[in-house]
Amino acid sequence: MADRRRRARDSFERRSWGEAFAELSAAHREGDLEVEDLERLAVAAYMVGRDDECEDAWMGAHREWLRRGEGDRAARCALWQALGLFFRGDLAPAMGWVARGRRILEDGRYDCVGQAWLLMLTALPLMFEGDTEAAYPSFVEAGEIAERFGDSDATMFARLGRGELLIQQGRITEGIALLDEVMVAVTTDEVSPMVAGVAYCQVIALCQAVFDLRRAREWTEAFSRWCDSQPDLVPYRGNCLVHRCEIFQLKGAWRDALDAAQRACEWLLGPPAWDSLGSAYYQLAEIQRLCGEFAQAEESYRKASLAGREPEPGMSLLRLAQGQIDIALPAIRRVVEEAQDPIDRSRLLPAYLEIMLEGDELGAARAAADELASIATDRDAPYLHALAAHAAGAVLLSEGDSRAALTSLRTAHNSWRDLEAPHPGARVRVLIGIACLDLGDGASAKLEFEAARGVFEELGAVPDLERVVLLAGSPRAAGALSPRETEVLTLVAAGKSNRAIASELFISEKTVARHVSNIFKKLRLSSRAEATAYAFKHGLVR
Repeated sequence: MADRRRRARDSFERRSWGEAFAELSAAHREGDLEVEDLERLAVAAYMVGRDDECEDAWMGAHREWLRRGEGDRAARCALWQALGLFFRGDLAPAMGWVARGRRILEDGRYDCVGQAWLLMLTALPLMFEGDTEAAYPSFVEAGEIAERFGDSDATMFARLGRGELLIQQGRITEGIALLDEVMVAVTTDEVSPMVAGVAYCQVIALCQAVFDLRRAREWTEAFSRWCDSQPDLVPYRGNCLVHRCEIFQLKGAWRDALDAAQRACEWLLGPPAWDSLGSAYYQLAEIQRLCGEFAQAEESYRKASLAGREPEPGMSLLRLAQGQIDIALPAIRRVVEEAQDPIDRSRLLPAYLEIMLEGDELGAARAAADELASIATDRDAPYLHALAAHAAGAVLLSEGDSRAALTSLRTAHNSWRDLEAPHPGARVRVLIGIACLDLGDGASAKLEFEAARGVFEELGAVPDLERVVLLAGSPRAAGALSPRETEVLTLVAAGKSNRAIASELFISEKTVARHVSNIFKKLRLSSRAEATAYAFKHGLVR
């Protein structure tokens, strides 16, 4: 028995969670587990994803401390139980354990670090509800108590809460400074593994929320190393893979992004099913859409929705790529109208603008570009400035001001290059090429299209590649045809009337007429006969 306990404690210290859980569970079944080992069992069970066993162990330790008359230790177990329930999203039972911990501490008039945890766990629901002013003082006071008792877990958690609340209040520089301090404690192993995992996930999410991509990338790499050092780890590994997928996608490692997304879906599917499963499916759908795997992407977006994750704006971009702009337009309008927070809107507006341009809604696209520019000025993040310049250039190009568009587009291209984001950088080069064509500079346009084509081929971005191939082979094009316009052109070349095309595509004659007008304008054609000849010459019909 003594050997088993030693092996279990050794495994626990080495963070071999599977071994620790197995040894501690066996000793517990035989009634030979000390109360401190029950606490270790609770942690090990949590780390291997055995939630029921985790709860049982915390309750067992809680009761044993009460039996021994050590109420402060019993309250601490109750509050750790509550913390684990919070992480799982079980708010009601979590608050029940918080209430029990409060009663024990108040009855015994204990002056201990449990008071810090009590303050923070009571403030968490206020934070979730967005009441930052009410929650902030609790985290400040909790931090003071934690430092007085020299408790690194509570001290770090208080700083994490304060950092998140400051960011929610718009005090981003102050909040990020606190998060950096949190990560010093995490990366030097000053805190327990449960709290470290929470810190990694939350800090990375907050960095992404304020578009601090450099920090998000660095902490994701550290998070990956932390997860990889604990092979039996379950709760955070799926979240880590989701973050890795986002980073891989941005920097152009799409094969790695696809692998990370697929593994994240497998990890998070459970049991138990984790609340970030929807994000994993959404990231998988994004990679599939960009690679032109439209059927698979649609299914992944559907699974993301079933798991509780809004499938927009990706689903609307998928509809656009499928030529279903009449479906994409109302969907993207809805989500943009519902979004109120500037950060949330900034994540939707680039897709909204792209769809508005394809739908010939120049006024709406211009408003979106102006709003993005305003948000970028307010938040002053390089990623937002890149988005804003990209959007401004695309709108200017559609408005016919190609010379002004080039200025914005070249700024956007430099920004994407600095951010090491090849895909949006290549998409900007396509727009630069179109602007050069409009200005009569075919040689420069060819160079831009060739550069973009090389990136798309390397990434496996099939829809973008098809578009740039069409452009490079069509020097008369003043602008790229949308998927729907290409579809309309092939039907025009087949000799169909606007009414017949409308019937076949399930759109109005007015919409068909608009598409035909756009095709003539972009390709500098003057008749349906010229359009037919163009389609045959460039292989759109045979």
